Amino acid sequence: MADLLGSILSSMEKPPSLGDQETRRKAREQAARLKKLQEQEKQQKVEFRKRMEKEVSDFIQDSGQIKKKFQPMNKIERSILHDVVEVAGLTSFSFGEDDECRYVMIFKKEFAPSDEELDSYRRGEEWDPQKAEEKRRLKELAQRQEEEAAQQGPVVVSPASDYKDKYSHLIGKGAAKDAAHMLQANKTYGCGEATVEAGRGQGRGAQYWGEGKGRPRHRASRSSHSPICP
Repeated sequence: MADLLGSILSSMEKPPSLGDQETRRKAREQAARLKKLQEQEKQQKVEFRKRMEKEVSDFIQDSGQIKKKFQPMNKIERSILHDVVEVAGLTSFSFGEDDECRYVMIFKKEFAPSDEELDSYRRGEEWDPQKAEEKRRLKELAQRQEEEAAQQGPVVVSPASDYKDKYSHLIGKGAAKDAAHMLQANKTYGCGEATVEAGRGQGRGAQYWGEGKGRPRHRASRSSHSPICP
């Protein structure tokens, strides 16, 4: 009988020690603090959402605003703002490289940003519509000039024709044409200057024969720079 009673008593749960009681107390306190923090965070999200809903509503009602830039926010706040904007039927984008510096911009549907404007914000630059329009105009002008140049093709230069046009008013078109052929041939032997002077003198001689009614008033003199080519 005594053995049976001892066995029953030994199988019963022993009362917790002082160390176990302290551990359980700390665990309960930690759970209570965590629950309180979660409730505070939830309440902060609710308040933040209400504040964003009011700002977005004011933005929609303001006809003078087409876009709005918000202060940098953390990831959770940006997510809430994007959701508010989507529900309101607007467009929103996040910009900024570092997570701490990222911010949200919202746009009205009828004033959605272009790709050029978005690229400007991504580079951290302010968007200037006038500068962008001038840049686009210069780009289109340069493209048109390239297309026109491609359609015209390469320019062919004729040295003989240029020489004939250059000296035709001095020695006559016929003499200039002959001199151009002579210059083209003499360039091979390196004596272009003497040929030009000779051709110029012959042209003057021919002119005086015509004016003197058959009697030359002036004899075509040989230039001091006479051709030295055979």
